[in-house]
Amino acid sequence: MSDIQTDSERVDTSASSTTDQESGLLKASGITGSMTMISRVLGLIRDIVIARVFGTSDATDAFFLANKIPNFMRRLFAEGAFNQAFVPVLSEYRTQKSHTDVQGLVNAASGSLGGFLLLVTVAVIIMAPLLAVPIAYGFTDEPEKFALFVEMLRITFPYLLLISMTALCSAILKLIWKVCYSGNYSSIT
Repeated sequence: MSDIQTDSERVDTSASSTTDQESGLLKASGITGSMTMISRVLGLIRDIVIARVFGTSDATDAFFLANKIPNFMRRLFAEGAFNQAFVPVLSEYRTQKSHTDVQGLVNAASGSLGGFLLLVTVAVIIMAPLLAVPIAYGFTDEPEKFALFVEMLRITFPYLLLISMTALCSAILKLIWKVCYSGNYSSIT
């Protein structure tokens, strides 16, 4: 017998690998879609509870405006340029460098991001009354509403530091340990 296989004897493995890839893509899409749906439902529930408990008041206005500033900055730091720059670099380090080098990169990125955001958070908390004037100019006519906004800005702004560090950890988990969907924190924003 000959060791050479004819075309009819060959096993077609390309269809099997294509099916596995399609199945993996379908599964990943299903997980992402379902987690996004859960996030949206939780966000809706949050909005319903806030509307039911607080209604339309000065406190609600102050809260929503105070929450917009850290949410906007979250988009920059947690989900924006930093994450888009960090993940490819971490992926390259993971494939081409030692475990110690990867840990060094993660430590440096965590320390730099955390330190910078800590300084920004402390500065905003201290300078909240000055920063509040251009942000909430319409509130300056009502001193109680303005003071409430300043206090809520001081309370809500540390969210930026915490959610940015959470996003960094989430990116690391997804890349290194292939966690299913560790970034479903948008439902709380």
